[in-house]
Amino acid sequence: MKLQLGKNMKILVIDVGGSHVKCIASGQTNPVKFKSGPKLTPHQMVRKVLKITKDWQFDAVSIGYPGVVRYGKIVREPHNLGSGWIGFDFQAAFGRPVKAINDGAMQALGGYEGGKMLFLGLGTGLGSALIVDGAIAAMELGHLHYSMGCNYEDYLGKQGRKRLGNKKWRGKVMDAVEGFRKALLPDYIVLGGGNAAKLKRMPPQTRRGDNADAFLGGFRLWERQNWNAIE
Repeated sequence: MKLQLGKNMKILVIDVGGSHVKCIASGQTNPVKFKSGPKLTPHQMVRKVLKITKDWQFDAVSIGYPGVVRYGKIVREPHNLGSGWIGFDFQAAFGRPVKAINDGAMQALGGYEGGKMLFLGLGTGLGSALIVDGAIAAMELGHLHYSMGCNYEDYLGKQGRKRLGNKKWRGKVMDAVEGFRKALLPDYIVLGGGNAAKLKRMPPQTRRGDNADAFLGGFRLWERQNWNAIE
């Protein structure tokens, strides 16, 4: 299915998270959402999205997926959702062209201001992406070993914050940011995700992202042909 890009093209952006699925479309000012969770399948997601956006007009769809996406295809089942995502035909289900990208990469794209940027998403887990001169590489930094049989996601994700308490969790975030800075040498770091609001201060050369960046990233996917992630 081919789509003629134009100034008036309307895009539906879907940000799939472990707690909620959020949607917005061109011309809409208020996002809509519904709860996701460990039993949500792609069939259910599409059905619920079409239901809550039934009065919206859109020509194409961008999906931010909480897992591994390679060349626009989901290649690994999500940790915090149901099964059946690999091989699911979203284009047929929506009846429109669809671009899928890792959710962290989509939010990173929305907050990108040029150069070399590292994005860390402090949400249910730990999202991450690196953008270098416009080329996007989604990463899984949260799966790196941290200590005592745990990975970074175990400490920096939502459950880690609840287990450690906000004060200790903030310290872990500061340490992780500094470690990733030394290893990846970004020009700047953006901390996004819902738990970024729990930080009282930001590390050097770091700014807080906005959750709305995920929607902007979804729109940007269709603005230029080369905004595709290299994952």
